[in-house]
Amino acid sequence: MYAFTNPSANPELAARIRQFKGQFDDVVANVGRVILGKEDVIRKVLLTMTARGHILLMDVPGTGKTILARSIAASIDASFKRIQFTPDLLPMDITGSNVFNLRSKAFEFQQGPIFTNLLLADEINRATPKTQSALLEVMAEGQVTVEGKTYAMTPPFQVIATMNPLDHDGTYVLPAAQLDRFTMQLSMGFPPPKAEMQMLDIHLGVRSPVDDLEPIIDRDTFLQWQGTVPLVYVSDAVKQYAVDLVNAIRADARALSPPSPRATLMLVRTGQAHALTEGRDFLSPQDLQAIAADVFAHRMFVSGDLSARAFVEELLRQVEVPA
Repeated sequence: MYAFTNPSANPELAARIRQFKGQFDDVVANVGRVILGKEDVIRKVLLTMTARGHILLMDVPGTGKTILARSIAASIDASFKRIQFTPDLLPMDITGSNVFNLRSKAFEFQQGPIFTNLLLADEINRATPKTQSALLEVMAEGQVTVEGKTYAMTPPFQVIATMNPLDHDGTYVLPAAQLDRFTMQLSMGFPPPKAEMQMLDIHLGVRSPVDDLEPIIDRDTFLQWQGTVPLVYVSDAVKQYAVDLVNAIRADARALSPPSPRATLMLVRTGQAHALTEGRDFLSPQDLQAIAADVFAHRMFVSGDLSARAFVEELLRQVEVPA
């Protein structure tokens, strides 16, 4: 059995984590004024963003995915843009293109909507794979290359993509390389009846409730959140546990497309952010267990009767946990 130890207390880091946790909870509560009954989803989206990850929200239309993204952008004082993906959308409609200026008689680069802090890629699987691929470089490296010239994004840069179920008309299957860029796939689901009643009271007013949201933190503070994540201690035993879990999935014949090494990295990094939300300066196996299905399921094809999520949860019960 593995053993892991708690690192020695660091007063400065402890104070920073206490401040982070208070701010994080305040942002969750602020978004929760608009998105009712979905605190777990809000927390997971925020912790993924804190870990510099991107989120894929798969659900039927009308469950509040767009409002969730707008509410988070307003709460962290981030610039926000939305792209409606359609079959006729072109890559240059996302990244931008060089346009000839008649006055200067030279080509000038016109930025596309991807140049923002928080990008909502709405109904991403309605666009063709060629257009979807325009997001690959910027999601992985935080930069865009247009006609041989590279343009860096101003941090933070996060993508929240929404995806219609594949049985809906006009949808395309997302390539595996595109899915692997998303740290988590989440589902909003329908709100509880009581929350839906409250939603009617809030959203039937003259103004959108998102317009009344005040920022809880600014962008510099959010960047400090992201800078705190690598300071969370990860013992060799917990690293081994993450590797054992991934290899148990890969060794199972039912996993037709097991998680990549990138998925292992994202699991641990997002686990570090989860530890911060719990007020801890070290990663525990329980942090990984809390998010493993959200990180792995959308990357996998599983044979048999189990869904990918249920398959991951079954393996979690089988892999030895550090003491």
